[in-house]
Amino acid sequence: MSALRKKFGDDYQVVTTSSSGSGFSQPPPEKKKKRQRFVDKNGRCNVQHGNLGGETSRYLSDLFTTLVDLKWRWNLFIFILTYTVAWLFMASMWWFIAYIRGDLNKAHNDKYTPCVANVYNFPSAFLFFIETEATIGYGYRYITDKCPEGIILFLFQSILGSIVDAFLIGCMFIKMSQPKKRAETLMFSEHAAISMRDGKLTLMFRVGNLRNSHMVSAQIRCKLLKSRQTPEGEFLPLDQLELDVGFSTGADQLFLVSPLTICHVIDTKSPFYDLSQRSMQTEQFEIVVILEGIVETTGMTCQARTSYTEDEVLWGHRFFPVISLEEGFFKVDYSQFHATFEVPTPPYSVKEQEEALLLSSPLMAPSLCNSGEKNSSLDCLETLEDNDSTTKLPTKLQKITGRDGLPKKLLRMSSTTSEMTYSFGDLPMKLQRISSVPGVSDDKQVGKASKINTEPMSKSVADLPPKLQRLAGGGRMDGHLPPKLRKMNSDR
Repeated sequence: MSALRKKFGDDYQVVTTSSSGSGFSQPPPEKKKKRQRFVDKNGRCNVQHGNLGGETSRYLSDLFTTLVDLKWRWNLFIFILTYTVAWLFMASMWWFIAYIRGDLNKAHNDKYTPCVANVYNFPSAFLFFIETEATIGYGYRYITDKCPEGIILFLFQSILGSIVDAFLIGCMFIKMSQPKKRAETLMFSEHAAISMRDGKLTLMFRVGNLRNSHMVSAQIRCKLLKSRQTPEGEFLPLDQLELDVGFSTGADQLFLVSPLTICHVIDTKSPFYDLSQRSMQTEQFEIVVILEGIVETTGMTCQARTSYTEDEVLWGHRFFPVISLEEGFFKVDYSQFHATFEVPTPPYSVKEQEEALLLSSPLMAPSLCNSGEKNSSLDCLETLEDNDSTTKLPTKLQKITGRDGLPKKLLRMSSTTSEMTYSFGDLPMKLQRISSVPGVSDDKQVGKASKINTEPMSKSVADLPPKLQRLAGGGRMDGHLPPKLRKMNSDR
């Protein structure tokens, strides 16, 4: 246990999977109904097209691709059937010419020149066609110059044979050289994991390459398939959403020499922003992973796919390290490729964590006002009122402050003036000395600043009505204050 903690850290926890020796028998877990997958673990898309009607003719317009997409047993059947029919048809044509000319009855007459020598029945006509088509040329059966129809049929046979060979052999070659089998040596972890990484809740899974040949320009993409309903009431089955696995930072471009852990940071832009450990038990979704790259040996593009359903995502788990440093090389232990271990992870969603953080720190809301350089104090108050982040002042304090009932434009004028006046007064003494101009005393600087700042203040107050001037006046404000507050102001 101590060796494991030393290797994986203090957050390593042992997961007990056996209940033997526990002293009590646990009820067997309920067998969860197997959910229908959109993409199987081996990458096969579980989709069937039906009720095509007259659209099936489109498959014949692209016959070559249709044959390549067929399964191997159908390809072999079509391959053998096409050659058999073509051979029988052409052999019948040669036998028919011999029959029309009467060569079958005069085949053993040495003085008679037939169309094709030594063809006196259908098997001999079939052998002549095979020898000609395969360019074997035994020399026993051959065409003569006394048969123009045989020469025309020979030309037609050569052209038709070349077309059939090119089509069928090319189809078989493309099917054998498809990079689908290359995807068999690209591995994905059986489960995905959610845990903390770099202080952020992260969805992780692992990919690996079993071959020494590299995947050039390997790129990975993730799609979230989840049914949802729009605000207009439209139901979208299997709606596809993009999961960011490093597109903005270039982390989706892989150097797939050793197993890599692909990460999706769960933030405000993530579809899993409100996903928690409890909600995973009721959610239904499927994560489709697509790995693309160019096969180094053939130069063809290869694509490997897999998927993870909600029951294959482990909350609070992390993958075991599989790379170790040996003498002169790095060793990859694929026996631990799918293994995970538990780590402490908050069971709450990122949305719940952020809300709890805002509620626990009361200074978070006022800090939003200080983030903008050009925001006035009145704008901050309006923002906080809209967000319900602050409570309103009592009526008595609103009357004391003298701003209750003032128009917003006047409050903006007074707030900007007060901010300008007290900008130097809020600084420490050393910074006030540094900010002063060299060669000019501090009193002069303060006098100039007060003179500059009081001019707009006096103008703004002069524009107010008489009652508001009495309320907004600097020296007349003390008359409305209680005795204790007036005494505090005089002491200051």
